[in-house]
Amino acid sequence: MATQLSAQNYQANWQSIDQRVTPSWWSDAKFGIFIHWGPYSVPAYAPIDEVDGVYEKYAEHYENRLLTKNKLFTDYHRKIYGDNFTYQDFAPLFRAENFDPTSWASLFKRAGAKYVVLTSKHHDGFCLWPSKYSPKWNSVDIGAHRDLAGELSTAVKKAGLEMGFYYSLLEWNHPLYTKETINNWVDEHMIPQMKELVTAYKPAIIFSDGEWDYPSDTLKSTSFLTWLYNESPVKEKVVVNDRWGKETRSKHGDYYTTEYDLVHDKEGIGEQASHPWEESRGIGTSYGYNRFETTAHYFSSKQLIDLLIDKVSNGGNLLLNVGPKADGMIPVIMQERLLAIGKWLDVNGDAIYGTQVWEDKPATMKEDQIYYTKKGDALYVICTAWTDKPITVSTNSAKKVKVSLLGSSIDVKVEQLQDKLTITPPQIHPGNMPCEHAWVYKVENAM
Repeated sequence: MATQLSAQNYQANWQSIDQRVTPSWWSDAKFGIFIHWGPYSVPAYAPIDEVDGVYEKYAEHYENRLLTKNKLFTDYHRKIYGDNFTYQDFAPLFRAENFDPTSWASLFKRAGAKYVVLTSKHHDGFCLWPSKYSPKWNSVDIGAHRDLAGELSTAVKKAGLEMGFYYSLLEWNHPLYTKETINNWVDEHMIPQMKELVTAYKPAIIFSDGEWDYPSDTLKSTSFLTWLYNESPVKEKVVVNDRWGKETRSKHGDYYTTEYDLVHDKEGIGEQASHPWEESRGIGTSYGYNRFETTAHYFSSKQLIDLLIDKVSNGGNLLLNVGPKADGMIPVIMQERLLAIGKWLDVNGDAIYGTQVWEDKPATMKEDQIYYTKKGDALYVICTAWTDKPITVSTNSAKKVKVSLLGSSIDVKVEQLQDKLTITPPQIHPGNMPCEHAWVYKVENAM
């Protein structure tokens, strides 16, 4: 794979760039951790029950809601901080005094994640590294006085996980980000800053965002990507998403993206997956920490595990977000959810990591609460609800199959007649159940 990628010389056009093969490590990883963290973590506010749209509940959009005079945000801001307190005044309060990158990396590893993506710079323009293109508006010059991106990158890589960065192509309040000066923005700020980030920290993933105002030609995205793929220190390994211009989602990039199941173009995503793709979402309603979310707004451990199963069985990855507090502490409820996923993956990871879509999967997986993945000659039958009734699986294998329940030594009876297998669930009770939430039958010699 590495030889194939490095041998290709990509040109600055989508036709050339789209020929790149997505590095297999990313497609095999299946599960990653997203982190939204910045000055917006200080107010940690967005309305939840008062609004209906997904985006309206994002706490990380706090600055833009003030700029656009959203009444819910301006009323809250005036009540708590007063009329003379600006968004920029949150930066000195973003101190990250309890941030322990080693503990974060350990948690993500125990969660079963294979990669981590940190918001190096969100739409407010605040950088979590000492960017020379954002003086006095980064975490080294103000607030934490620490290279948060660098510290986490080192810890994550030391833990054996891949490290990536989210980077916003826009900034709400930057003087160069205007129609009149957009070329200066791209040439003097955006592209040089992205190159600075890549060169300094050598990320394996770049999750770009904020691409919706301009086409990719204006943003010179293909020019940056040819540098990334041909010359950068991560040219063989790096993976990028599809957010490089207002016309590029679900059309260009190593993988396509959805968030909170919002899909811009269904081609290549979901049940008809023909291209690597990834769903991202928070454990609650927001990416950035929202202090007003309650347990009613959080997905349960069961819901998150089912979500992972659903996305992977349909050919996708899951990038699950955590929103740390401004002091660097990850809320306990988020830690609990991650550890529950990790506990399940400890038993059933064989049915998730490195798997592929089963071409013969039924269209009724969600309704049946039975999902399928495959790897090598094995088929994995993943039950999100335990059933005592026989499970029938259609297969064209002429070989004698062997069926086991992952995490259990109990014999599983199977009847094999022509193109059908009938699996009889074993007698399971709380004392011998291998795991909670979902159960996996491994069918060997199924292919």
